[in-house]
Amino acid sequence: MSKVILALALVVTNVCHAQQWPNKPVRVIVNVAAGGVADVTARVLGARLTDALGQSFLVENRAGGDGYIGFDAVGRSDADGHTLLYAPGSSMMIAPHIVNRPDLDPLKLLTPVAATGRVSLYVISHPDRPFKNFAEFLSYARANPGKLNYGTPGNGTSPHIATEVFNREAKVKLNHVPYKGAGPALQDLIGGQIDVVFDPGVGLAPAKAGKVRMIAIAGPSRHPDFPDIPTLDENGIKGVDGGPHFGFYAAANTPRDVVARINSEIQKAMQHPPVRDRFKTLAVDVAEPMTPEQFAAYVRGEHARYAKLIPELGIKP
Repeated sequence: MSKVILALALVVTNVCHAQQWPNKPVRVIVNVAAGGVADVTARVLGARLTDALGQSFLVENRAGGDGYIGFDAVGRSDADGHTLLYAPGSSMMIAPHIVNRPDLDPLKLLTPVAATGRVSLYVISHPDRPFKNFAEFLSYARANPGKLNYGTPGNGTSPHIATEVFNREAKVKLNHVPYKGAGPALQDLIGGQIDVVFDPGVGLAPAKAGKVRMIAIAGPSRHPDFPDIPTLDENGIKGVDGGPHFGFYAAANTPRDVVARINSEIQKAMQHPPVRDRFKTLAVDVAEPMTPEQFAAYVRGEHARYAKLIPELGIKP
């Protein structure tokens, strides 16, 4: 009888956990700088969750340290689901192979909650550079190895990996300049401090406005707003993509029922038409719905894939 009572008590406790979340404002820590796609999509989802659940979802940027400042803040928080991490896939699945911080291993500190979406990348240049399209860019880069600088949201991010794959596949040499987010990299491109970026979407509006020049797309298809801009695949350059899914994570010991409740509410938010429209505007492909367990398996799989790719590219801390 005592075992039955204990089992019932655990069920009641789990139900209470899930019902009580959220019972206070939720901090959503974004581990990259403001202005990038991760920051913008976090704020879109935070606003929807605030409206749906009646508690504020407060987005806070904790950039730097290749994403590890954000890992540390969430990993050390109370494991009750009221502090969440929202991170690009590169932070969780790529950076650990480059950043030597075994004391802050995100796969141990955090538990995957929900995937949201992934980006294509847009090859964008400063309009004053001596090339107007992809063919001219490729010709110039091959004729001037090491002369062009490219900016990324940081060392080990998806745009960094993608550009190094591009270097290998296109047989060029572009020099890496890491920033603390896609927004700062884009601003320096507009200002002429760097020559090119493989942009995750924040540069679409400046490209439409003529502040920067779109020259190619690293994704499965052309963008409807830039129908004349070719994909890299069309030019015979394979394997360049936007990397793993963005997603939400909680502290490692967060109760499973709370993680499941958060996952459910995020999935509902992802189906909200204004949210989907905003993701579409940002050229973010919405992830297929995953349970926390499915997302965790996805994270482990992508982590293993990049463990092989990064040494092949010669990327180091």
